[in-house]
This record gives sequence, C-alpha cells and structure tokens, in this order.
Amino acid sequence: MPETSENVARKIEKLRRALHEHDYRYYVLAEPSISDEEYDSLLRELQDLEQRYPQFRSPNSPTQRVGGQPTKVFPTVVHDPAMLSLGNSYSEEEIREFDRRIRGLLGKDSPVYVAELKFDGVAIALRYHDGVFVRGATRGDGTQGDDITNNLKTIRSLPLVLRKPSADLMSIEVRGEVFMHRDDFAAMNAQRAASGEKPFINPRNATAGTLKLQDPGIVAARRMHVFAYFLHAPGSALESHWNNLRVLRSLGLPVSEHTRLCATIDAVIGFWKEWEEKRESLPYDIDGVVVKVDSLEHQRILGTIAKSPRWAIAFKFTARKAETVLKGITLQVGRVGTVTPVAELEPVFLGGTTVSRATLHNVDYITGLDLRVGDTVVVEKGGDVIPKVSSVVPGKRPSRTKPFAMPSGCPACGSRIYRPEGEANYFCENSGCPAQVRGRIEHFAQRGAMDIEGLGDAAIEQLVNLGIVKDCADLYTLKNRREALIALERWGEKSTGNLLDAIEKSKGRSFHRVLFALGIRHVGTGVARILADRYASIENLQAAGKDDLQSVTAIGPTIAESLVHFFGEKHNRDIIKRLLQAGVNFASSPRPTGALSGKTFVLTGTLPTYSREEAKRMIEERGGAVASGISTNVHYVIVGEDAGSKLARAKKLGIPLLTEKEFLAMLT
Repeated sequence: MPETSENVARKIEKLRRALHEHDYRYYVLAEPSISDEEYDSLLRELQDLEQRYPQFRSPNSPTQRVGGQPTKVFPTVVHDPAMLSLGNSYSEEEIREFDRRIRGLLGKDSPVYVAELKFDGVAIALRYHDGVFVRGATRGDGTQGDDITNNLKTIRSLPLVLRKPSADLMSIEVRGEVFMHRDDFAAMNAQRAASGEKPFINPRNATAGTLKLQDPGIVAARRMHVFAYFLHAPGSALESHWNNLRVLRSLGLPVSEHTRLCATIDAVIGFWKEWEEKRESLPYDIDGVVVKVDSLEHQRILGTIAKSPRWAIAFKFTARKAETVLKGITLQVGRVGTVTPVAELEPVFLGGTTVSRATLHNVDYITGLDLRVGDTVVVEKGGDVIPKVSSVVPGKRPSRTKPFAMPSGCPACGSRIYRPEGEANYFCENSGCPAQVRGRIEHFAQRGAMDIEGLGDAAIEQLVNLGIVKDCADLYTLKNRREALIALERWGEKSTGNLLDAIEKSKGRSFHRVLFALGIRHVGTGVARILADRYASIENLQAAGKDDLQSVTAIGPTIAESLVHFFGEKHNRDIIKRLLQAGVNFASSPRPTGALSGKTFVLTGTLPTYSREEAKRMIEERGGAVASGISTNVHYVIVGEDAGSKLARAKKLGIPLLTEKEFLAMLT
C-alpha cells in the first residue's frame, strides 16, 4: 500500500488505538495481551511515523505520556463543583451517629451506603472533553488547584482517551487519588539515598512532591498509580454512586475492586473491620474507609455543611502504635518564637515509615505523661500521618531518670524564653533569633504567600547563617549582591538569575497574599482576604483600631488584638516600609461595581439550581461580598434547602431572606 497521507493517518490512528487498548489491559485490568517487547515495538513505530509526519501529532497520543515541556508555572484551575473535604469518624459509635443523622434528614427513605477504601494519596480532578483527557488538577484548597495535566499524563493507568463513551458521557469530570506502591517508594528512596539526596517521608509525601515537579520527564521515571471514585456528568441521567463506579470502569478508568454496597450501617462497620485487619495485604497505603450515601437524589437532599458533604464521611482506622525508647527531648523554634519540645526516639518502623522524631506539643503535655529521657514510650500516628508520643510503658523506666525541666534560654540564640500568662507555650523574646528569621522567610516565600520559586529551606538557611538576609525585606535587595550570590556554594549564574527573577515577580502578588505572607499571628489566607477586601490598602489597615477591626465579619477580639500588636511594633512597620519602597503590592484592585456593590451576602442550605461557588462568583462579579457567618454587617441571606443554624440567627437579627429566585431577580 502506497504511503499516502490518508494511509499514514489511518495507520497512525490504528497504532494509537492498539496502544491505548494495551495500556488499559496492562495497567487497569492487569491482563496484558502482548509482551513488553511487542508493546515497545508498536510504540517505536508510532513515534517514527509521528516524527516523519508531524502534521498528524496529537496531544492524546500514547507517545505524549512524557511529551510535555517543563513548566515554570502551574496555572490555576477553578473547581466546579468544589472538591469538598470529608468529615472524620474514629469509632463505631461515631459512624452510627452519622447513620442516625442521615436517617433523620431523609425521613421515610432508607439510605443505602457504598463503602470504599480511603487511599493515602493525593486528590486530583480530571476533565475529559469529547472523550479526550484535556486537563488534570490538584485539589488545592477545594475551590481552586494547580493545572498539572502534563504530569498526570505520565501515569500509565490514566486513559488519555475514554473507551466508547455514550453521547452524554463525552464531556465529564472525574475525581480520584494518585498514589505510590510501597515497593516503588522504597526503591525510589534507596536510589535517592545512594545519590546523596534527601529521602521522602512516606509514599503520600513522595506522590505530592512528584506531582508538583516541573519536568514531566522526571515525573515519568517515578511510577505512580491512580484510582477514580467520583463522576460528574452534567446532563446525564446518573442515579447512583455505585452505578457511577461501574460507568467509570466501562470508560476505561481504574476503579478499586475493593468496594461494597451496604444496605445497613452494620455492613459498613463489617467492611471497615475487615480492611483494618487486611490493610497490610495491599501494595499501597490506606488509612480508613469512605462511606457514601448511594442515591444521588439522596445526596442532593442531604446537601453540604461548610466544606463537607452531609452524605459522606471518612471512617478512619485506629492509630498505628509501636514501642520505642525516648533518647532525648530537643526544642524547636518557630517563626513567631514558639518553642516546641520534640521527642528524639530510637528509630522505629511505624505505618510504612521509620519514625525517629515526634511532637510533644508543650511542657504541660510532657508533665502530664511524666515523660523522662530513657523511658520506653508508645508512639502512634494520629490519622496515620503525624507521629506523637501517647504514653509511657509502665515498669520499663530505668533507675535515676529525672523529670523534664524547660531551660531558660532559647536553643537557637540563647535569649530568654518566657511563658505568657494563660498560654501553654513558651516563646523566645528575641525577634532576631536565627530560627525565627528562617521560619518567617520560609513562610513569606511559600507557595500560598509570595511563591518565590528557588528559595527553599536550604537556600534560606544559607542566606540567614551568612547574615546576607535578616528579614523578608532584605530579599528585595539581593539584586544588588548578584556576584556575591553567584560565588556561594551550590549557586552559580543560572540559579542566582532564576531566584532574582522570582523575587522580582513576587512584587506583583495580590494584597491578600502579601498580607498573609507577613506572618501575623491568627491571620491565615481566609482572614487576609477579608482584611484586604475591607481595607483595600496597608495604610488603611494599619490605621484601623481594635473596635473597627472587630466590626468586620469573621474578625474577633483575638485577631483584632494580634493585628493591633503587630502594627504597633516599630520593627514590623519598618519592614513594611522597606517592602513598599521595593515595590511590593500593598493595595487591593478596585472591587467590581455593579448591582450588588456594597452589599454583603451569606449563603445557607442547598440552592436548587446553582452551587454555592457559582452563586458566590455571581455576587462578586457584581460588586457584592460573601461572608461565611451571620452578623449585623450582613445585608441578605440566600436560603436553600436544609438551611441550618444560620437561618435561625438571620431571623433573630431580622436580616432579609432571599430564595434563589428572588436573588436572581435582584441581579437584573
């Protein structure tokens, strides 16, 4: 057959279909139909044809699994619907209470549950359009995440093209979890150790770090897997979650075989007990069971509370425990001077990782357990993530041990440490303490704040220890010391240039991110956004008194006191002045003006047509604001089905109530 353009296109498409099918059989069904050598031969043939005929290249080709170019920035993706987080339960009593709440809300209808394994990985959202994978994103904060499409394409079990989707399933959103097998994780860590690189803490940590790498070629070298567990298909006639899992399988997506349809909560508990016993038999980590109401209509009726669905809950396994010896108690200093005791342990293998350090919270915690160096202690992983010392083993204490006494000096700088009245923690009084300086700069440079790429922990420690950087404002003077930076160990021309470019770029971050980056106590990202919206500039915020601050929705006396104290310190005001002189943005962009300008709304209950995120976006686009709680500053409350305590409080305060229909009429 002559190699005409039409014949080449037909041959390329045939090879792609064959390779997609073999990927599905190998990675999803675990039923390979050809050898690795035969597969590689087909792939090489396709690569050769695509190279010779670049007009037929396609982003959904199997050859593009590692074809993405390195990226410097992960674009932001808005999740619609939002990726909600799950509430947790830890006992049979709590899961039975969940069942009682569901039955109470559904009335005469009896719920059926789907029980699934809770994978210890990283949540993702996958978008398919016309049957082709077009975008993949991290969960982020639930409302928006990072576009990591090219990295996700490297996961062989993730289909780039759906298998024979019906017309109503051509464009869908799939949610799932990316994870590593324990054997692959161990092999990767061994390789990193041999290369002198720092090993990852656990498979989940390794997965999260890998997905945020900027070069898909490196990502592809680390073997990851994915399970799908949620399907959103607007316009389809889907009715049950259990059936949705079947649909996901039929579309070629990997779905865990370990799921169960449960007619009663007793069946759910049986599934949980079974997998708590068998969890180590799996090649990957799980930390509990997810329980979901099966009927999608019941899910709609039950709705959500804050950021969690009423119709689903995580039924966590009991914490893993192990005995080991407490070798010492060291002190760790945070960015605001908090001095936290840390247990130094005889290394012990626990929950898939080796634990050698654990939190001890504060001196009262140590005193309450009567912890002494040399004790045999019980270490557990709360939620299978953070290790902590939970108790002392009676009868194993060596003779001549001494109770722990908090030292009088800071371990990092030697300055006096003190304990404010009514607080559990000790603090270092020296704001110039190197440990605090490092912590504040790490916070300032982090991704959710100024996002200064290339300014990692090691670089910060080096700059602080050498006295080059003493506070975050000093970062913006580094351009004047370019040659000195290039001469530093492990830096060089390229690394220095990239860092200085990233610092310059950070000047344009939005005001609320800059405000969060300052590291004011009790001011997280949400509070920073509220303050930036209310005061619009740093000058206005600095001038606000405690009473004025407390008049703002969600700002209570603790936050107000913290803000007044922060801006009252000359050292902090000087840093802000220097940041302003460097060109850092300390003002909000003007709010959009429109029909809702100057009005504050609260959303409660489930709206019949729009999600909360959609309604919020509609309000903000027209100049309005959305608050999370009821107060006298709220102008309207939009009420949906199953409205909770917010509705009662709004009625008590006499705040006008709107149905969705009335709200939509207001927009026009």
